[in-house]
Amino acid sequence: MNHNTPLPPASPRTLRSLSEVHHRVLTTAQLRAQGVTSAEMNEQCRAGGPWQQFLPGVFLLHAGPPTSEERLHAVLTYAARESAPGVPAQPGADDQRRSVYAEAMITGLAALTLHGFTSAPPLPSIEKIDVLVPRLRRLHSTGCARIVRTPALPTPQAVAGVPVAPVPRALADAVSELADAGDVHRLLTEAVRGHCEPGAVVRELKNAKVLSRPHVLDAVDSLLAEGRAIAEDRLYRMVREYGLPDPVWNVDLRLPGGPHLGGLDAYWPEQAVAMELDTRAPRQDEEAMWSECARKRETLERLGITVVHITPKKLRDTMEQQATVVRTALMASGDRDPAAYVVVLPRQ
Repeated sequence: MNHNTPLPPASPRTLRSLSEVHHRVLTTAQLRAQGVTSAEMNEQCRAGGPWQQFLPGVFLLHAGPPTSEERLHAVLTYAARESAPGVPAQPGADDQRRSVYAEAMITGLAALTLHGFTSAPPLPSIEKIDVLVPRLRRLHSTGCARIVRTPALPTPQAVAGVPVAPVPRALADAVSELADAGDVHRLLTEAVRGHCEPGAVVRELKNAKVLSRPHVLDAVDSLLAEGRAIAEDRLYRMVREYGLPDPVWNVDLRLPGGPHLGGLDAYWPEQAVAMELDTRAPRQDEEAMWSECARKRETLERLGITVVHITPKKLRDTMEQQATVVRTALMASGDRDPAAYVVVLPRQ
């Protein structure tokens, strides 16, 4: 038998049917379901043969280098929990695709590339493809597949026909493997400029236990400053584009001759409406920060000041809705008892 002859007559349809399967990436179980015996697999994968065993239990039905898509699907096929042998779903069958790749998703640099990060390397240059699986799965990293474990899988996003970890999780897994401060800074900056909010990124970095690394901590400080500036620009645009009255921006409130009440991003003195942009990022003192914010809000509301709390995500995704919330609070001020007099000062 030479390399180009078909399989024995016992399974004459095997090569024809399997060669048409999506990306020609199949498991041992899927090949057996098509009538291919172990001996035939070994014959096809011998040196110079038409197939190759790309990863343990995962075959590529051609002899040449795999494409980037084939590498992604091979890694997922290797890591996925296979409920039953069969042919993978065809492109576009998202529900079936998720079931084929149950409990596995692409993460790390490869995921960021799929999400469209220009600061992430192109797929062909990524030597190791990170794949996220539950912590108790019995798998080990091998070949181009690097296993990343987690106690709880996030909900994957379908990108280019494969399940991909959300940006904050993929970013944390990528940063865990990076030692270059410039690479980390570029990825975090691109994330906050167009993909997600700083708080979500820092939360995942904290869970990954990488915030203590100096080059990561420096990049996070820049990330938070960048995220704050972007959120403030959106806040100014919301007031301008939706015709809200101009507030006083970035102020501190104090009781006359009394204590400091806290800083605010915007304040409408005539209506006693305060707006606070929540750009807190989870750190070791997250509970203390939350308690302090809650106390400030309760104090202001006891004084008759309405506090509107806006997150950067809401401001980005539902700006018109947030403008309506502010406008409603301003209009309702006439129905409330007058607020206590407070001193408004520029925020230090």
